[in-house]
Amino acid sequence: MIIDSAHYKDGVRQHDDQLTPERAAELRGAPGTGDFVWIGIHEPGPGDLEQLQKLFGLHELAVEDAQQAHQRPKIEDYGEDVFLVLKTAHYHEDREEVHFGEIHMFAGPGYVITVRHGPGSELHSARQRLEARPDLVKLGAASAVWAVLDKVVDDYLPVADSIEDDIEEVETDVFDDDIPAPTARIYHLKREVVEFHRAVWPLLNPLEGLEQGGFERIPEELRSFFRDVADHARRVDEQVSGQRELLTSVLQANLSLVSVNQNEVVKRISAVAGIVAVPTFIASVYGMNFEHIPELHWRFGYPLCLAVMALVALALVSFFRRIDWL
Repeated sequence: MIIDSAHYKDGVRQHDDQLTPERAAELRGAPGTGDFVWIGIHEPGPGDLEQLQKLFGLHELAVEDAQQAHQRPKIEDYGEDVFLVLKTAHYHEDREEVHFGEIHMFAGPGYVITVRHGPGSELHSARQRLEARPDLVKLGAASAVWAVLDKVVDDYLPVADSIEDDIEEVETDVFDDDIPAPTARIYHLKREVVEFHRAVWPLLNPLEGLEQGGFERIPEELRSFFRDVADHARRVDEQVSGQRELLTSVLQANLSLVSVNQNEVVKRISAVAGIVAVPTFIASVYGMNFEHIPELHWRFGYPLCLAVMALVALALVSFFRRIDWL
């Protein structure tokens, strides 16, 4: 469904009310002017993108990608039009989980169309921030592209910091003997960090192209703003790469400690088995009922046998304690 649709001219939004797609197509600015329309869609319904494709001449391959989520972050050039795929990320405080979504963006002369799938970054604040900068709005549709990219990348920063906090908690839990081994949580965090890396890393090269003027349609005045976005993305990517390596080390340390604990348990079980084995051996020998067993007919033979068993057991207990098996 369409969330918002607006026409921008001379750096100012022209209508408070939402425009219909047909009216937005009529108001789209000519190439080289600062006039443009921005249509925002969330979870497009059947026929929504096909209607916009006819009105704005969107490329069929880009429309096909936008209809389906789970696309790889990318920027594709279709002549005068550009198609972007962005991964959004939002940290859920209550569940301590990262929720990922997608934004597909069509940009061309006089128009920008954003299509959101799933949870993640909302774009209302990005639109408001852009509308507060008439000097940028006057630069045309590229300013809306910057606003969306800046919003998505800025939202990565608190997510990366929250994951950092979770990793520190897991590190503490790994070396706390009173807490069960957090293997499942470590694995879950590693999966989140890997998916986060897949959202950030593919954007680095396209953003470098934007900041270095690889797309001629980006005004010179906006390149410094795209440079700032690219710098933030690189910083997040470095942080996420460090988190991946740290989680690998934490997982290895956790597995090592689990193995050590298992060895301690095995040693204790082996010690108990050894203590029980000697008296069992003595009792089994005397239980064979041969006629000429030593002390078989001696009245103190049975107490002596029990005493030997007890002394051997105590000696084994002392020995296993001395070598820290008990």
